[in-house]
Amino acid sequence: MNAPPPPDISVVIPVYNEEEGLPFLFERLYPALDALGRSYEVVFVDDGSRDRSVAELREQFQRRPDVTRVVVLARNAGQHLAILAAFQQSRGRYVITLDADLQNPPEEIGRLVAAMDAGADYVGTIRVSRQDVLWRKAASRFLNRVREGTTSIHITDQGCMLRGYERSVIDAVNRCTEVSTYVPALAYTFARHPVEIEVAHAERTVGQSKYSLFDLMTGFSVAPLQFFSMSGIVIALLSIVFVIYLAIRRLIVGPEAEGVFTLFGIAFFLIGVALIGLGVVGEYVGRIYEQVRQRPRYTVAAVLEQDSANEVPQLPHVPSETPPAQLAAPERVRGTVE
Repeated sequence: MNAPPPPDISVVIPVYNEEEGLPFLFERLYPALDALGRSYEVVFVDDGSRDRSVAELREQFQRRPDVTRVVVLARNAGQHLAILAAFQQSRGRYVITLDADLQNPPEEIGRLVAAMDAGADYVGTIRVSRQDVLWRKAASRFLNRVREGTTSIHITDQGCMLRGYERSVIDAVNRCTEVSTYVPALAYTFARHPVEIEVAHAERTVGQSKYSLFDLMTGFSVAPLQFFSMSGIVIALLSIVFVIYLAIRRLIVGPEAEGVFTLFGIAFFLIGVALIGLGVVGEYVGRIYEQVRQRPRYTVAAVLEQDSANEVPQLPHVPSETPPAQLAAPERVRGTVE
C-alpha cells in the first residue's frame, strides 16, 4: 500500500517536565490547527522528562493518532537537540517550532503559514507586549546587542521559539552534525528569503522556564575569544606603562610603601581577567571535545505514530513511573541514535 502524502504543516514541540501545562496546550493547539483547513501533524519530543509528561503525551496520541506523533528521547539532550530530533521525524512542507508553555499562542501559527505561502522560507517572530519579568527582558536585549555585534545572524527577537521553516531549510539543518547549536540561527544561515513578523505573547502560567542562550554566542562566533585576546593586549600595554611610571616615581620620590595595596588590587584584577578568559577558551575547547568524540547527539527510545495502513498500535497501560522506553509496544519502538 502506498504511503500517505506528507502533511502541509508539521508543528514541532519540545517537552521537558511540562505535565501541568500540556492539557491546556492540547485544548488550544488542535482547534487552532483544525481551523487552518490544511493537513498537519504535531510532533512532540519528550526530552527526558521526570514527571508525567510522557504519560500525558501518550494519552493525547491515543485521542488523536491521525495527526499526533510522539518522540521519546532516552535521556535529556537539551531543547535544541530535541528540536533536531523532531526535525528528523517531521514530514511537513512547512515546519513550525513552538514551546509547550503557551507563552506563544498556537493561534498565531496561521500567520507564519501565511508568510511562508507568500514566499518566505524562514519566518522569525517578534514578541509584542512581552509578558516576562524585567530581568529577562533586560538580559534578552543585552544578548541581542551582543549577537548583532558578533555574528552575521540578523534575528530581532532571538528568545522566541515560535518560528517557521520551509522544507528545504529543514533538510539543510538535518544534514548538519554539530553537537552544540542554536536552531533558529542555524536555520537562518540556510534561508534565502527570511522574514520577521510580530506575534502575541502571554505570561507563563504553570511550570518554569528552562531557556538558555549561551549556545548562540559560542556556536556562531569566535568574538568572545577575540574580545579577550584584544583585552589581554590592551591590559598588557597598560601594565607596561604602569611599571615604567612606578620605576620613574621610585627614582624621583624614593622607596614608599603606600602603593602596596594598589599593586595587590591590580594583580587581583589581572588574575580575574585571565581566569574569565580561560573560562571562555575552555568553553570552546569543551565543545570541540564533544564534537570530536562523535557520540550520538541524542537517542530515540520510542516513537508513537500511526502506521501507513491507518492502524493505531495497541499500547498497554503504563503507570506514570514507567521508563520512557516502555511506553510503546515492542513493535513500535525504534531505538535510533543521531
